[in-house]
Amino acid sequence: MMRWYVAHTQPLGESNAAATRVYERAVYWARWGHHVTVLTTAPNFPEGKLFAGYKNRWYQRESRDGIEIVRVKTFIAKNEGFARRTLDFLSFMVAAYLAGLIAKQPDVVIATSPQFFTAVGGWALAATRRLPFIFELGDLWPRSIVAVGALQAGPVVGLLERIELFLYRHATSVVALTQAFKNDLVRRGIPARKIAVIRNGVDLQRYAPRPRDEALAAAWGLSGKFVIGYVGTHGMAHDLGKVLDAAEELRDTEAELRFLLVGAGAERDQLVAAARQRSLDNVVLQPLQPKERMAAVWSLCNVALIHLKNMPAFAEVIPSKMFEAMGMGLPIVLAAPEGEASRLLIEDGAGLWVAAGDTAALAAACRRLLVDGALRNSLAAKSLKAAARHTRERQARLFIDVIDQVVAGN
Repeated sequence: MMRWYVAHTQPLGESNAAATRVYERAVYWARWGHHVTVLTTAPNFPEGKLFAGYKNRWYQRESRDGIEIVRVKTFIAKNEGFARRTLDFLSFMVAAYLAGLIAKQPDVVIATSPQFFTAVGGWALAATRRLPFIFELGDLWPRSIVAVGALQAGPVVGLLERIELFLYRHATSVVALTQAFKNDLVRRGIPARKIAVIRNGVDLQRYAPRPRDEALAAAWGLSGKFVIGYVGTHGMAHDLGKVLDAAEELRDTEAELRFLLVGAGAERDQLVAAARQRSLDNVVLQPLQPKERMAAVWSLCNVALIHLKNMPAFAEVIPSKMFEAMGMGLPIVLAAPEGEASRLLIEDGAGLWVAAGDTAALAAACRRLLVDGALRNSLAAKSLKAAARHTRERQARLFIDVIDQVVAGN
């Protein structure tokens, strides 16, 4: 049956987790004959600068891979500073709601977090047009921004939490990315029957083992080096200063090892300055890369590094880059609080887990994978095998099942 979906997200066309998830999943839906309209903004994250070829206009339409994309004008802000980012979120909430009022009548409205003002706009649009509303929960916001210290507990957080609970209660269904998210909502009184757990995944048509891109390796000074790669946001949640500490510990003993950090975020400038000040010539920092270059970037890595801050809130998440690393057939070093991601990694046998914030353990895990080729190959094989259980196509099919039940009134 042909269905029409309207999805709210911010902003499509970038390489961050939410944009990648929405886009890659929608490609499958369109391929299967469904009509998908995505309400979004002109891509600008995380630097707050428009990507080449885009303008910040009130209303612009394009079609990509069978998806109708409607971009609206927003207050654009860099991914740092609570007040300006909130203005960005609020402007999208209003602009996308208004744009959604003139879209062709859909069967369902879907909004995706982590920032839930997108979900507020999605709920309002669904309520106005008398449609079912699905809230895809990518992060427990505002808890995560309190965890990184971007906002202090108080009246503002209390208000945001009341809005958060309102959205859960008034959504027709909540799709949570982790079981921990569902457990948290159930503890706070949200009926379990309306919450589906659909984990993130990897699009195996885009990510698969491939030879090292030697031209890119040469350009970045990585030819002939053993590369441990972190590819993703350099934000307050990732505590990448601890990676610099591990690099300093290994600098004098492991001459062929390099830490590659690729991405952008609120902490990147500080990391660049710190690496230079500490003369860490075994750390290579590269800026955010275009989405189409991600597989080439991953090809430079012998090991994938996933890193999170030592805070309880981050025990509930599974970083999306973990699945991309599996698709590339890379062994993984996960430095994170013990929780859902560490359990998944251990169940799949795809890598080594070390406690978040334990620099010595992180350095030891990196050294172990450098010297133990048999272990590295075994973990790589299991990582690639695990990717087949966490595909974007499977995620898309499971989500369609939820939509069908919601539209049918179940």
